Amino acid sequence: MFDTRFDKKKFQTEIQENLKNLFRKSVEDASSQELFQAVSFAVKEVIMDDWMKTKKTEKKEESKVVVYLSMEFLVGRALGNNLINMKNYKMVEEALDELGVDLNALEDEERDPALGNGGLGRLAACFLDSLATLGYPAYGCGIRYRYGMFRQKIEEGYQKEIPDDWLMNGYPFELRRPEYTQEVRFGGNIRVEHDEFNNAKFIQENYQSVNAVLYEIPIIGYNNHMVNSLCVWDAEPIVNFRLDSFDSGDYYKAVEQENVARNIVDVLYPNDNHYAGKELRLKQQYFFISASLQSALKALKERGYAVKEMDKKIIFQMNDTHPTVAVAELMRLLVDEEGLSWEEAWGITSKCCAYTNHTIMSEALEKWPIDLFSRLLPRIYQIIQEIDRRFVEQIHQRYPGNEEKVRRMSILCDGQVRMAHLAIAAAFSVNGVARLHTEILKHQELKDFYEMMPEKFNNKTNGVTQRRFLLHANPELSNWITDKLGTEDFATNLELLENLKPLADNDNALSEFMGIKRKNKERLAAYIKKHNNIEVDVDSIFDVQVKRLHEYKRQLLNILHVMYVYNQMKEHPEKSYYKRTYIFGAKASAGYTRAKEIIKLINSVAEVVNNDRSINGKLKVVFIEDYRVSNAEIIFAAADVSEQISTASKEASGTGNMKFMMNGAVTLGTMDGANVEIVEEVGRENAFIFGLSSEEVIHFEKNGGYNPWDIYNQDQDIRKVLDQLVDGTYGNGDKELYRNIYDSLLSPKDGSMADMYFILKDFASYRDAQEQVDAAYRDQKRWAKMALLNTASCGKFSSDRTIEEYVADIWHSKKIKVGEE
Repeated sequence: MFDTRFDKKKFQTEIQENLKNLFRKSVEDASSQELFQAVSFAVKEVIMDDWMKTKKTEKKEESKVVVYLSMEFLVGRALGNNLINMKNYKMVEEALDELGVDLNALEDEERDPALGNGGLGRLAACFLDSLATLGYPAYGCGIRYRYGMFRQKIEEGYQKEIPDDWLMNGYPFELRRPEYTQEVRFGGNIRVEHDEFNNAKFIQENYQSVNAVLYEIPIIGYNNHMVNSLCVWDAEPIVNFRLDSFDSGDYYKAVEQENVARNIVDVLYPNDNHYAGKELRLKQQYFFISASLQSALKALKERGYAVKEMDKKIIFQMNDTHPTVAVAELMRLLVDEEGLSWEEAWGITSKCCAYTNHTIMSEALEKWPIDLFSRLLPRIYQIIQEIDRRFVEQIHQRYPGNEEKVRRMSILCDGQVRMAHLAIAAAFSVNGVARLHTEILKHQELKDFYEMMPEKFNNKTNGVTQRRFLLHANPELSNWITDKLGTEDFATNLELLENLKPLADNDNALSEFMGIKRKNKERLAAYIKKHNNIEVDVDSIFDVQVKRLHEYKRQLLNILHVMYVYNQMKEHPEKSYYKRTYIFGAKASAGYTRAKEIIKLINSVAEVVNNDRSINGKLKVVFIEDYRVSNAEIIFAAADVSEQISTASKEASGTGNMKFMMNGAVTLGTMDGANVEIVEEVGRENAFIFGLSSEEVIHFEKNGGYNPWDIYNQDQDIRKVLDQLVDGTYGNGDKELYRNIYDSLLSPKDGSMADMYFILKDFASYRDAQEQVDAAYRDQKRWAKMALLNTASCGKFSSDRTIEEYVADIWHSKKIKVGEE
């Protein structure tokens, strides 16, 4: 790419021409945002050549294509990452420097694309990066959300959700493709006609429809000229403006179609605490699935293949339960539109669809009320009814007379459509995302399915891309690794980092490694000062928990422990405490009241602790507003301690734990999700493990929990912390502000199990582990060795390894080579 044919003068001229044509400005007159746009379009110009070659090669090689279906793609900023994958970051930096432009400043002008929120979307983005880097043709398919989930503001300690208008200045790396527009239909009724052979034809009438318009975003492979596509669908009205309605005074009806279309793509995960929210979320899912599958089928035929060859040319990987309506939509297209028999269509569907499960908790396995589902998607519901009828027959044949087994496994039950059951019944592969998670699925949550069809189940432990989270996020460390290994090849072979392990006994290397960590801490400290106006000590322990806010992830355990530490400092000022900076970052779903209360508690504790001069700055608490990929990169590089403290058995995998490890943070966590495999790689002596095991948690749950009052009565330190929730200490005198949190831990008013995430049960063990962290960090050489060994042991956790396992066991794709011309 750029590395072999970069023409600095041509590139500079391209930027100047873009500024002139886009903004009527010169370099000297342009704003930072205008310069970002001009530079991005110049980079896109080069990308375009390889993008076209990739599609040409893909067609020529008759490749099997992976279509990765996901509600989220948390891709992060594109400019810097694209330049790294094009192997031309430094040359572009030099070219801009000659123009008096700072590339780092331009990167800060880019808004994070609001196409995802949490680990699910970030995993999807990592997978697309690895697919392109490894040379596998693939398309990510999702929604072009106009405002994402939301942009988080913290006001008086409370989360406030405001629209994330990431498209306000346009997005230079996207490409609108109106020629691939698809119609998507909702509602109406189904009329049945029969031909002369009594074959039924199903016709949808009186429906509402929108146009799905394709936008493509390039996904660039590392140093290989490969450019895959992220395909995100925008919704536009079939009839844009009703002039007749406007002229007659019906102004709302005049723009009704536009409003219907716009609502579908406005936000990620609309609040579904009410009927309208549920309906909109289901609309979103069907919208992008129908558009993606129609487009894939059309592309298959345009490439000259028969529909019956689909399973040899396309694989649909369903990323969690959100896209699993794809099973029924593919059946609809094959039966209703292509005229295949049910058996022919099912044979293709069951060979094309694979399902990734991302959750252990049954309440997170998506279910839809039948009345809503059948009204919004009448034909899809009919197809699911038939899939369910046939599946129930199979269950009866396998387990005659076992109606309880049928009730547990059927797709339609108790007035609901169970989407995970639909996926498992149809898909040829069902994978978990960490070894422990997969075993729990097989023997707990999905036990019935595993017993009936064990051949479908497999594990694919998640991974992350080192191109973004090491090369881009931590250039100082990347350069140091390159120097020590004498090669940059770890960019595509992360296991080469094993060769750093001998340096764990080299004092100079340890000193250099920790010097890089300190520089990264200075960078984060500057960010915190700018955005939070809090001074943090870069020589303190940076103890970090950044992830989606959910009770099972136990941010509450973390902040309760901070309250305990603060109490200890106040009660025992004579004791020695190593300075600690606790850093949180998390968004809570708009309708998740308890999670939002926890955010408020964290900020209330921060307000008290950070303003108490009596503790001499030994303890600071920071909540980083609007946690996202761009600030995550700064955080991962600076962290000393990686808080991975979910209730054992609840976290499917986690990928933040891998990003922290890659950047030399030491895991403090439970034996949950991928933590188990991280500890296997780095050694238990290089992590801090605490808490109940997954087996112990599951045992307690089966037996109704435990009595948290025993802990409250027996441990005075925990009792004091809990009492402070309701005595006004952190409520500015308001004793009821955190009453709901207090009650949830000891005696929930809704009749649910007390302390269902075992926060108090694990508190003492967590406290002990934190004391071990304190002792270890005081021995700087020991800590440096632990940190270095974490980086050196992270090779397994590259998404490149994960993708190769998907290819070998599920997709059976072949690589293509995109050469220079």
